[in-house]
Amino acid sequence: MDQIVIRGGNRLNGRIPISGAKNSALTLLPCALLTDEPLTLRNLPRLADIDGFGHLLNQLGCSTTIEGSRPEDFGRVMTARATTITATIAPYDIVRKMRASILVLGPLLARTGEASVSLPGGCAIGNRPIDLHLKALEAFGAEMEMSSGYVKAKAPGGRLPGGRINFPVVSVGATENALMAASRAKGTCIIGNAAREPEIIDLCNCLVAMGVKIDGIGTETLTIEGVDRLHGATYRVMSDRIEAGSYACAVMATGGEVDLVGANAEEMQATIDALVEAGATVTPYAGGIKVAHEGRPKGITLSTAPYPGFATDMQAQFMAMLALADGVSVLTETIFENRYMHVPELARMGADIQVSGRSAVVRGVDRLVGAPVMATDLRASMSLIIAGLAAQGETTVSRIYHLDRGYERLEEKLAAVGADIERVNLG
Repeated sequence: MDQIVIRGGNRLNGRIPISGAKNSALTLLPCALLTDEPLTLRNLPRLADIDGFGHLLNQLGCSTTIEGSRPEDFGRVMTARATTITATIAPYDIVRKMRASILVLGPLLARTGEASVSLPGGCAIGNRPIDLHLKALEAFGAEMEMSSGYVKAKAPGGRLPGGRINFPVVSVGATENALMAASRAKGTCIIGNAAREPEIIDLCNCLVAMGVKIDGIGTETLTIEGVDRLHGATYRVMSDRIEAGSYACAVMATGGEVDLVGANAEEMQATIDALVEAGATVTPYAGGIKVAHEGRPKGITLSTAPYPGFATDMQAQFMAMLALADGVSVLTETIFENRYMHVPELARMGADIQVSGRSAVVRGVDRLVGAPVMATDLRASMSLIIAGLAAQGETTVSRIYHLDRGYERLEEKLAAVGADIERVNLG
């Protein structure tokens, strides 16, 4: 078991390369199941979740080869080819570890006319039902059944006839599954109240590169004209806006100036607006974003919302930074009902945070103090890293397998800009 040990108090200065987006990569990988030709993805982050999804693809008959596997490389190139689908069942042992595994449901159904996928796992940040995934596939003509912990889907006659779904609430995952299922439908599929996240646009652009016809990309209404056959493609994964925002919060907490190389300002405008409101100087440039800050952040009020609103995946990192703010901050979590599990751990380091329902009041303190803390989920673990970077003394973060799911070589990137941080193997 590994731990990360941080001796806090150092300013951060220099350059941090931003990796390919985890949330996008996990959506693009299942596209390989839609064609018998190779799909090559560039700028793929080196993460445990990516490796896990690659293993799931292998179980379904998809071969995967990786270039750029040298330890010093950031990002990799993976080519996946599903010449023949050898299984249409995504088993519990794999799916339980990673919620994104549910995204093989749509592609398998589109390609083979049937699919059985175990109910998913992932971070324990609240109830995340897949009912909208199922309603979308039903609206497109699939026959759905829940049995023994599995979702079983079947397309009458082997292909979905097409149809329309108007989501009652915005769902990123359901939009993604619906897009992939619709790509090989007999007729037209329309997705209303679709998610508009940059990762959705990335998926649409990849599907278009594979031969799918999609109108309305970037809007709340997507119209997909199914095609008989998709072809292979080579596609570059977008940069990770959540990783970039996380490191920006670290700069806010410690002080300093860091170039986030590869970050795209247009894809993270709500995060940038919140950083500026808290006192940061944010300067976009061709190929990245520069973030600088001196002194304590300012207290602000934030509420998470679907894109283009403030991302729920940034809430924990902002909370850690705002724990040191000059003033009071109020954060409201509207997406997941159990996403404040990092609060008790931040309190161990001296943070003053009171949670009431879906809101948290953060009263900024003059300093945080290093302590042993335990990660509870992916973004919560990053909040503890940020707190540790700013704290006086030593912080030890346990259960860092959460971090390895979403941040490529985090300690190496932070050490390069001045952090006193190391990974310790406890054997």
